[in-house]
Amino acid sequence: MMPCMRWYGPQDGVSLTAIRQAGAAGIVTALHQIPPGQVWETAAIRERQRVVREAGMEWVVVESLPVSEAIKQQKGDYLDHIANYQQSIRNLAACGIRVITYNFMPVLDWVRTELEHPNPDGTRTLRFDRAAFAWFDIHSLGRPGADADYDAGVRKRAAALDDSLGEERRNRIRRSVLQGLPGSDEHFTEAALMALLADYDRIPESRLRKHLIEFLEAVVPVAEASGAVLAVHPDDPPYPLLGLPRVVSGHDHLQKLFDAVPSVANGLCFCTGSLGAGKTNDLPSMVDAFGERIHFLHLRNVAHEADGAFRESDHLDGHVPMEEVVSRLLRLMARRGLSLPMRPDHGFLHELEHGSKSYPGYSLTGRLKGLAELRGLEKGLLYAG
Repeated sequence: MMPCMRWYGPQDGVSLTAIRQAGAAGIVTALHQIPPGQVWETAAIRERQRVVREAGMEWVVVESLPVSEAIKQQKGDYLDHIANYQQSIRNLAACGIRVITYNFMPVLDWVRTELEHPNPDGTRTLRFDRAAFAWFDIHSLGRPGADADYDAGVRKRAAALDDSLGEERRNRIRRSVLQGLPGSDEHFTEAALMALLADYDRIPESRLRKHLIEFLEAVVPVAEASGAVLAVHPDDPPYPLLGLPRVVSGHDHLQKLFDAVPSVANGLCFCTGSLGAGKTNDLPSMVDAFGERIHFLHLRNVAHEADGAFRESDHLDGHVPMEEVVSRLLRLMARRGLSLPMRPDHGFLHELEHGSKSYPGYSLTGRLKGLAELRGLEKGLLYAG
């Protein structure tokens, strides 16, 4: 596997020098300053390449070339946005960047209810608590009809939280859910979120999937002709939230996308954490089923809790059988004759970096530890034969 790390650009609190010293050979980044729907011009791409090369590495994966809400909803000037997306693919490929990641999650990217949940050793991690999210949805946001999306047990725990939470904890949950996309200074307000949700009021899962397939039918041929590949990032968490549909949550969802647009340029970012948050997802079998479509690896782990919550765990310890997943990935790469770009996805916040300027899950030490563990696992498996 090609060891990589994500870098959010010049505003990132973790420097390229530190990332190189952590053992990364490749950089995963994006032009976050360009709004969704606009063209990534060649000059801007080459400038980012220059900065990365001067630090001794290469920009090898785009994460992400964002899909605008207009495209997801097929509203307004979405056809112009698709044309711009096609041109951005051509420009990236012309610069030698061929792996382009994107997601099709409506409104919110990955969602957590805690950004610094304490571990027993004092490190901090990301956590999603369904009851806390239900509290936000029902009691704080006040989304109409939200009660119907939760079972009686979750609603009861959410009501108990509403009675017991202090203002500081309430605000912490709100900030966690409304943080906006990493790499962006944008933070949602509850009023703005409600307005965005209203745009999806009559878009069920089947229609969102249709929009995704039609988007792929427009952009995959461009990627194929340009020598590039697209890699869809799975939904995180892999189930509906806030009444929004999910269409990239597991095996059946992926099979529908790949059957509809059969080109291998219509591929997958294999994120073991996002898929692993779904208890029924069998990740080793997914490597075998979709191996030819896997163009990029996010390796991380999650620990499921008894009440339906999950938290990010050590990279090698959790619900995901990482040894088996990596073993199958090594066989896949040998068969395909390539080294897939891989990054440790998220990491614990260690005491050394408390208060540092880094995005949640993207401090250096936790990712360095994860990268070292994953590289050690890979070397051990190769040595054992």
